[in-house]
Amino acid sequence: MKHAIVFSTAYFPLVGGAEVAMKEVTDRLPDWRFDLVCARIRRGLPSTERIGNVTVHRVGFGRPIDKILLPAFGAWKALRIPGSREAVAWSLMASHGGFAALAYTWLRPKTTFLLTLQEGDPLEHYAKRAGRLSWLHRRIFRRADAVHAISRFLAGWAVEMGFKGTPVVFPNGVDVARFMARIPDEERRRIRASFGFGSDDVVLVTVSRLSLKNGGDDLIRSLSHLPTRYRVLLVGEGEDTEKLTKLVAEKGLSDRVVFAGHRGHDEVPGILQASDIFCRPSLSEGLGNAFLEAMAAGIPLIGTPVGGIPDFLTDSETGVFCKVRDPESIATAARRIQEEPGLKEKLVANGEALVRKDYGWDDIARRLGGMLTGLAI
Repeated sequence: MKHAIVFSTAYFPLVGGAEVAMKEVTDRLPDWRFDLVCARIRRGLPSTERIGNVTVHRVGFGRPIDKILLPAFGAWKALRIPGSREAVAWSLMASHGGFAALAYTWLRPKTTFLLTLQEGDPLEHYAKRAGRLSWLHRRIFRRADAVHAISRFLAGWAVEMGFKGTPVVFPNGVDVARFMARIPDEERRRIRASFGFGSDDVVLVTVSRLSLKNGGDDLIRSLSHLPTRYRVLLVGEGEDTEKLTKLVAEKGLSDRVVFAGHRGHDEVPGILQASDIFCRPSLSEGLGNAFLEAMAAGIPLIGTPVGGIPDFLTDSETGVFCKVRDPESIATAARRIQEEPGLKEKLVANGEALVRKDYGWDDIARRLGGMLTGLAI
């Protein structure tokens, strides 16, 4: 059986889109053995457990500092995994896990190395965080034997950072069957009512970490330019939760904005289908898997033309663009979707067709499996 050791900053239950993607892919590659090394970060998580087709090995003390310790502790842990000499090293992003993978390949120089880029924050954020170690950050890219990027934007970054080859570009996927399974009308009404929305309300939903880069503040401010029946549903938590709560109070929008908090991934399809428009006015985006899930769920999109979003959002065809940091532009896009005859139906039909054609997990797993096989010793 072929073997890969995955290096990731975190893993389930501490997840974002990158970790969900890793599980979707590894679950579809039963002929591979996967060991994943990550930081523990939270107390109470076991040092070793089986999740899907992956054996997870956590290192550290159950504190945030574990991410800083991961390059040393993670590389050492990987050396002790049985069969590691023949394994492919696979880094999920060029972050703390990327440094751990780099350290491991120094200790095992003959190891082949696949780097997957799923970063979603502004690229200057990574440069600032690396600081004086920016030269070492670049070494991750130069050491990689192959790079998989989920968008053309990230592929360009890989080359800028020193990767000598040609990055392979294909996106994350969507659980098409689950997100396209339509909920009954009565369930849609129940979900809307649970958040306090009536049948005449227009619900602008976003599913994301509540952070500056996802533009939640701009989405809230857009309500000042919209009729009172337009409401906002924020699904997720993050470092900006308190800031956004204060903004809602300051703007007098408490009766028009609902903070749903963190919701399980199994709840998301229903919440999306119970809403009217998906809007994430991102300041930066590696790809934006939540957009694709909203497409599959059958609601139209509003997004900004940044990062990997233009890979799938074509203005007036598969969604509507708004401007970055421009709440009035968001409001204009929302009213256009609601009021322009035939536009909403066109966006939904085109979005569903695109997801069915290009974003199924089975095909994406097959392609990643092929990259791993090409690197196997």
